[in-house]
Amino acid sequence: MKQTKVYFSLLIAVIGFAVSGLHTVALADDLHWAGCGITKKAFMLELAKAYTKKTGIKVDIQGGGATRGIRDAASGKIDIGGACRVTIEGSKLESNAYQIPVAWDALVVIVNKDNPVTDISFRQLQGLYLGKIKNWKVLGGADAPIDLYVRRGKISGVGWTLRELVFANFEQKFVATHVVKSSGPLEKGIIKNLNGIGVTGISSAKRRDVKILKLDGKYPSYENIRKGEYVLYRPLYLVIAKNNKDKKVHDFIKYALSREGQELIRAQGTVPYSEAMALVMKQLEQYQRASQRGLYQ
Repeated sequence: MKQTKVYFSLLIAVIGFAVSGLHTVALADDLHWAGCGITKKAFMLELAKAYTKKTGIKVDIQGGGATRGIRDAASGKIDIGGACRVTIEGSKLESNAYQIPVAWDALVVIVNKDNPVTDISFRQLQGLYLGKIKNWKVLGGADAPIDLYVRRGKISGVGWTLRELVFANFEQKFVATHVVKSSGPLEKGIIKNLNGIGVTGISSAKRRDVKILKLDGKYPSYENIRKGEYVLYRPLYLVIAKNNKDKKVHDFIKYALSREGQELIRAQGTVPYSEAMALVMKQLEQYQRASQRGLYQ
């Protein structure tokens, strides 16, 4: 599987940072972070606040999505990026990116809070995105048309991972009613639309007034994600350039992986990477299955 080497290297990366120690000498320069909105909500906002309080170093945070986080960090436009997908193999724009996994997230299916549907099967999820399921009554809901919201493009964090885990095809086309630029408009659209449905990250969805569906009877709870019982789990990454030797950048990464940093991540309701190391091997199996025909095919 093409991703296997990637995940072994990521495991080595997190171990390397974790054992190298943390120095908290305040430096004059700020840190500049940009990237995935889901990663930002999952832990980055609170982690940045705590780090500034601890060291005096301010962390400027911007959005822009996982692709921006990876590519701007790789090119040196920013100090640190945030991403909810791995780098694209063969991409020159991402070849200099070095990813460090720090937490676990999961893709989740969300609907309007007043929608009576509570569960969706993996097969139904596939059919939904392929345009084979168009009415809510097929999913146990009202006799009403389904309004599917999807992210624009195929290399967003959600779009890339969804195509890999559910369809084993990065080029898979989706049949959707609404195409939006990011997870924010997707979630907000579903809040306002009784017939809306879409996929986003749990770290973002749980902060919205939406209903999160079970997938094949499994709810994406903290424990189900930590144990890998909810199958659409994925790591969240901090990203730096491979040739980045800036001490203040490396110190922030070490803080994120330290006991203090991981406990702060846990306090946000996000599973720290270090708390679910068993998922690393499960994840290799997950991607190997997905690469063949999709997780359940």
